[in-house]
Amino acid sequence: MDRRFNVDGLELAAHLAQPADRNEGGRPGVVIAHGFPAEAGGGINSVASFPQLADRIATEHGWAALAYASRGIGESEGDFSLAGWLRDLNGAIRHLRASAEIDGLYLIGFGTGGALAIEAGAADPQVRGVAAVGAPADFEDWARYPRKLLVLANEMNLIRDRSFPASFDTWAEGLRSVRAADAASRLAPRELMVVHGSDDESVPVFDARAVADGHGAADLRIVQGAGHHLRHDPRAIAILLGWLERQRSALGRST
Repeated sequence: MDRRFNVDGLELAAHLAQPADRNEGGRPGVVIAHGFPAEAGGGINSVASFPQLADRIATEHGWAALAYASRGIGESEGDFSLAGWLRDLNGAIRHLRASAEIDGLYLIGFGTGGALAIEAGAADPQVRGVAAVGAPADFEDWARYPRKLLVLANEMNLIRDRSFPASFDTWAEGLRSVRAADAASRLAPRELMVVHGSDDESVPVFDARAVADGHGAADLRIVQGAGHHLRHDPRAIAILLGWLERQRSALGRST
């Protein structure tokens, strides 16, 4: 992570990758949203690998790509809340627009970040498309047991201020504010790709179908035999990169 941007008075770490010919005019831009870490320190869901993905998208496909760490993650300040993570994604979108000359804006999200990307895309008419990977249809499982989630977030060092949150009820209510299956209908008819592992142990494949059904015309891809951590599955990444190529071609035809 080599740059910073500010959301709610918090400095968040980010990495912006741009192609070598970035001075030749606008190009597509994509923000990459990470998921909830699998274990303390991030584990397999660590944001450390997302700058590499951004670099690949920029170098091989000619996009401007921004990866970032939400509040409470890695080098970013602050404490975890789902509503806060949604604001962080919106802040990342603003930062990409301010930092790179882009013609079209897209979002890619993994796990929790996939659901947030659909919510953010639905609310921002300038977002042309979203790819959601292993995304939950909603966060009702978390919302039913919010104190358990808060304990987990503390154990994983996603909460640094032991007096946080100032209002537990407000923090917990934010868990019900993100419903990707509902937001997908508001995103339509803009592009939505849903990628999910058939053997996802964290988010049932039913969630992918619910999100796709909510959109009505989503490109649903089930990766056979794959689990939840599709960031490290070359088949899933190939699907994503192919989607980006198709979006770039469509953008070129529309301009």
